[in-house]
Amino acid sequence: MYASQKITTPRRPGRMAVFGPVVLAGLLFLNAAMAPALAAPSYDATVITLTQIPCQFLESEAGADHGFKTKNIRDCRAINEKTGKERLRKAAPLTVKPGKYIFRVTNRNVPYELGFWLRGVGLARLLQPNVSGGGLTEGKTRDYAVELTAGDYVYSCPLNPTPDYALIVKE
Repeated sequence: MYASQKITTPRRPGRMAVFGPVVLAGLLFLNAAMAPALAAPSYDATVITLTQIPCQFLESEAGADHGFKTKNIRDCRAINEKTGKERLRKAAPLTVKPGKYIFRVTNRNVPYELGFWLRGVGLARLLQPNVSGGGLTEGKTRDYAVELTAGDYVYSCPLNPTPDYALIVKE
């Protein structure tokens, strides 16, 4: 009968054992150094209030509530296919100066989740600041912060969906 013997060899510390504490210390340092930059914006910004109702932004159409009824995205697509272009012709573009803004958007009486999307027009869309986000359930308000530079923009809700309303940023 043979006796079994466990043979062990000395283990060298793995890379994580050697570099793990160094990496962790570096991350902690960066976190402390970058915390002010990563925090929510603490700068002064102009607040622009927008209210989404079915298939439209209320303020963007001079406060005219068209009384649209919707249960889903398809309803708004059909409504805006028929009425969107005419409503946009009557809507005055929102004009602001370059600077920091918070778009405070409320979902009033739209029974599904909405969002907000502000972007440049045409190829400028690739270079100009933009902001977007969702999670805007019925009765909720969310803020979308952005620093705008001069140029032409549009804003809309692709989830409602709404027309693309004009925003002009100039001195």
